[in-house]
This record gives sequence, C-alpha cells and structure tokens, in this order.
Amino acid sequence: MIRVLICDDQDVVRKGLNIILSHSDGMEVVGQASDGVEAVKLAHELEPDVVCMDLKMPNLNGIHATRRICQTSPNTRVLVLTTYDGDEWVFDAIRAGACGYLLKDADSEDIVQAVRDTAAGKARIDPNIAGKVLIAFRDLDNKPIKRNADDPILEELTERELSILRLMAEGKTNSEIADALFLATGTIKNNVSNIIGKLQTNDRTQAVLAALRRGIVDL
Repeated sequence: MIRVLICDDQDVVRKGLNIILSHSDGMEVVGQASDGVEAVKLAHELEPDVVCMDLKMPNLNGIHATRRICQTSPNTRVLVLTTYDGDEWVFDAIRAGACGYLLKDADSEDIVQAVRDTAAGKARIDPNIAGKVLIAFRDLDNKPIKRNADDPILEELTERELSILRLMAEGKTNSEIADALFLATGTIKNNVSNIIGKLQTNDRTQAVLAALRRGIVDL
C-alpha cells in the first residue's frame, strides 16, 4: 500500500487529488496539508511514502518544505505537482530533493502513475519540462568551474551542510538554524564544525566568507 500525503493550499485541489488517489488500487491518502509548515509536520508524524507537493504556498513554500522533508524524513519521497513550469521553480525543486515534477494539467492516470513511480524510486519529469531539464544539465556539464589557482581542493558538502551554510550566511545562530531545519542544536553544532573543516577555515565567519567567495552560497 502506497501511503500518500497531499500538500496544496487550494481546498478544491486537495479534494480532487484525494478522490483520484483514494480510488486507485494500492494507494491510501493518509493526510492533507494546506501549507509547507503543515506538510513538514505531517510528513514527520505520518511517515508517508510519497508527498504530492505544490510549490507556491503561504507560510513555507514547496521548495523549502521539500528540502526539510528530505532532511528530516529520508524514507519519504516528494513528487512536485504544480502549475509552475518556470526554470527557477523546476531546478530549485530538483535541488531541494524532489523525485518528480508534474504539472497539474496532467490527466488522472498520469498523476496516479507518477505517484507509483515516485514510490518505487523512479524519477518522473513532466514531458512539457523534461527538455529544459536536459538542456540545463547538458550546459552545466560543459561549463568549467572557475576558481582561483590558490584555492585548495575542498571536500564536498552534504545537502544538510549546504542548508546550514546558507542560514549561516544569513547571520542566524545555531539555535535559530536548529529551529528552521527542525534539528537539535547539538546536530547543528556538529555540522558547523564539519563545514568549517571542509572549507579549511578557522571559524564560522571565515567559512561563510570562503563560501561566498567561491560561489557555494550567495546572499
């Protein structure tokens, strides 16, 4: 049985998806959320197999909600289901950890199959935006990475470390970062130490400056 959490700020959309998925063999809608904050909370409490995630919502948008769910509920996969096909939405969702991206004008059979594919660990990208994704990754692969000759080779940061580093760049304390990412303060402290070490700096200020200079994060 595939357990699904629906997240959308429009009541009519939630009800429609609930009808479609609840009447599909082998699927169960275990919860519905009207914003990203509620989605993160319910994903943690209900541990669904798949979250059908809208992107533009109040309180916490789908990009940030997807990132938090992927960090705090690693066994849950996120399928973006939205009306937005702009490059920035698509690529940010993928970077945040979404396993699939489908537009809301897809028919019910495609939505059901996309949920099945996502639960099975298969990537599902809407045909209308697949082309731009392929072009973007092709261009990225052909684009050389610019760095100073005296820059040391750095150990790669994890997604969690990158999320923490971005919040460090905003000037947030360990406690504020812990609240934002739903993690323990001790976990943040350990990750900050790892970040400082990987960036080969002496403290968090130097780490942020090094990250900004290298383009790892921006303000």
